[in-house]
Amino acid sequence: MNNYRPVLYVLLAVILFTIWTDWQHWRPPVSGPAPAASALPAAPGISAPSAPTAATAAPTVAQPLVTQAVAPSVVVKTAVLTATLSAQGADITDLLLRRYSADKSHGKRPYALLKPSGHSLFSNENGLLGRVNLPNHTSVYQTRGGDYSVPVHGKPLAVHFRWHNGAISVVKTYTFTADGYTVPVQYAVHNAGPKPITVYLYNQFLHSPPPKTHLFHSAPIYIGAAYYTPQAKYQKAPFPQMLKHPLHVAATGGWVAVSQHYFLGAAIPGAKSPAIFYSSVLAGPRYVVGYKTARPLVIAPGQTGVLTTRLFLGPKTPSILKAVAPGLNLTVDYGWLTVLSQPLYWVLAHIEAVVGNWGISIILLTVLIKVIFFPLSAASFKSMAKMRKLQPRMAALKERHGADKAALQQAMMEMYKTEKMNPLGGCLPMIVQIPVFIALYWVLLDSVALRDAPFLLWIHNLAAPDPYFVLPILMGLSMLAQQMLNPAMMDPTQRKVMMVMPVIFTGFFLFFPAGLVLYWVTNNVLSILQQQWVMARVDKA
Repeated sequence: MNNYRPVLYVLLAVILFTIWTDWQHWRPPVSGPAPAASALPAAPGISAPSAPTAATAAPTVAQPLVTQAVAPSVVVKTAVLTATLSAQGADITDLLLRRYSADKSHGKRPYALLKPSGHSLFSNENGLLGRVNLPNHTSVYQTRGGDYSVPVHGKPLAVHFRWHNGAISVVKTYTFTADGYTVPVQYAVHNAGPKPITVYLYNQFLHSPPPKTHLFHSAPIYIGAAYYTPQAKYQKAPFPQMLKHPLHVAATGGWVAVSQHYFLGAAIPGAKSPAIFYSSVLAGPRYVVGYKTARPLVIAPGQTGVLTTRLFLGPKTPSILKAVAPGLNLTVDYGWLTVLSQPLYWVLAHIEAVVGNWGISIILLTVLIKVIFFPLSAASFKSMAKMRKLQPRMAALKERHGADKAALQQAMMEMYKTEKMNPLGGCLPMIVQIPVFIALYWVLLDSVALRDAPFLLWIHNLAAPDPYFVLPILMGLSMLAQQMLNPAMMDPTQRKVMMVMPVIFTGFFLFFPAGLVLYWVTNNVLSILQQQWVMARVDKA
């Protein structure tokens, strides 16, 4: 029957949406240019000097620095991260997020955000550029190796690295706080020579291609570069496009970053420091994205100049990101329905703050959404109940007109008109609610708070699939129960299509995070209860 076609269209739209979003994530890597060890950006043309950045307040300092024959490493442990810094480049080579575990195959081992090698390479490099010899990410610094920790309520810890060549000496300082994911980096450059020197700073990330995935077997989450400027706002720079369309954007303020599922690495220049955001592709391929200062710091003879940058290395928690830099919270990828997703996440987070369980929060949020949309749902269920009452008359019309489809359609339209019934009444309210459901889908898909969040019994991670597939099976059974409550289809083909839909959706949901499936099961159960209540009232009328 034609009045059921909108239902099929809605289901088809959901399937196409799932395929399209997963296809956006499922992209093979591109080939890169000739091999190179790493990318060293070229210094931009020299222009008027900019004022040096003031040094930050003096924090607690690590042990005195000494020269050693072999470049040592420094390990810094805070309440939220463990960072390993190498004297080679004085960069953070490894970074573990202590409050987030690796995947289930690694047990309780902390999640490794920065990894200097392997198929999942993700590293940070920063250094100085100029017309004289200055230290970059390949230079060897002097430091004392060792392990340091920042007490929970202790002062920030400063880790120093020294470099010198002739008349130029540099002290590079990282500052770690007890519970922060933002790491300031400061370069103090002393010019003991007879002439002024010009100095630029760069800060960049290297990332390998995302792992190859199979359609429907991975979350359609954006993994790639992104940047933000006060003019262009939030923009994405996908890895596969970098070879043909390298990033080159001039900006004052903003940031450039590499976004992963749940986690982020961002390079943040000073808010008033002109910078150039850039990208390049190395062999492998490996993707480079970062920024360099657009104007040099001119350091007179006998003077010391200071250049600063900031790193954010941590989870994509909206409240944390918003406090770090403008627009950084937009890296939480809620898709094209961000305007709806952000309020939904706000409500979900506030419910969790009260009940203390993200699974229960999902259930309560679903209940709240169903209450808000109850008038629309009731209208849909009333239309279905009326349709069910008309089933005997519709069967009689089909028997009377037989194969004359035109006459059958005309008779049905007259019946609808007589009964003052809209055949689309059961579908239009569903269509209105679809944007809200998709927005909540994105909230549950890219919210790091749900990662490792337990629910009840066997559900220990709402961001991972149900290990025993209980929730997907319950979702399929709930869809089947909904179909049994709806009016029976007279067209055999449409009836077969509708019967196979629960099986198809169950197959999709086997690989979806448990939090998403929990939402869908709750929504279906509430819809069944609402539908039974409304239809019972219509039958009594």
